[in-house]
Amino acid sequence: MSENTLQHHIQCREGDVAKYVLLPGSPERALKIAQHLDEFHEVARHREYAIFTGKKDGIDITVSSTGMGCPSTAICVEELGKIGADTFIRVGSAGGMQEEIHSGSIVIYTAAWRDDGTSAIYIPLNYPAVADRHVVAALEKGAQQLNIQAHVGLGASGDAFYAKKPAGSTEMKHDANILAGEMEASALFVVSALRGWRAGCIVAIDGNIYLNEKKKLGTEHLFREAEEKEILIALEAVKILYEQDKAKN
Repeated sequence: MSENTLQHHIQCREGDVAKYVLLPGSPERALKIAQHLDEFHEVARHREYAIFTGKKDGIDITVSSTGMGCPSTAICVEELGKIGADTFIRVGSAGGMQEEIHSGSIVIYTAAWRDDGTSAIYIPLNYPAVADRHVVAALEKGAQQLNIQAHVGLGASGDAFYAKKPAGSTEMKHDANILAGEMEASALFVVSALRGWRAGCIVAIDGNIYLNEKKKLGTEHLFREAEEKEILIALEAVKILYEQDKAKN
């Protein structure tokens, strides 16, 4: 397939997207992130994929929603990578899985527990889902430069939201020091590693099952504040990665 071929699901081709891509799950958050750019335009909107490309401080950046779950995330990343993207940062939401990860907390993933079905089709489960160390470092540095507290550690990804969980699985993740759980990072990390791309993940915490914290129980404002902060951190991380990449060339 030619790199300039229109990609079937995201409806983009080479020249439509930047090297650096921010990946929220929802189209609504994609627009919210794009509005933080100095300028942007909508490239495509098809199925769950709302895609915007613009500039921030002179750096070309694309924002693309992935939809919910690892299957649609893998499709999105594969097609973006075919047309020039190679650095991906998931900017999402997650549920806290440790007592110190309150609603409104921010977590930067170093790796993800592979509790999804998609990544297992790519490669056996003993292959780790690990974030690129340079992206992790850029996210950490971005948070520090903005004086925003962020927890750094392991996450978990699963894509069967309503399925009955095996007995003890939640407790096992808690005991394994998994900080947060969501539905996309593991596939993002695995696909990116296999293809030679860089990927990272930052999430805003919207609840915590151990603390009985839920948005509908009055923590929505905490999540929205954290969502704004994670967007700023992700954009700062792109600037850091851009400067590092420019120094190499």
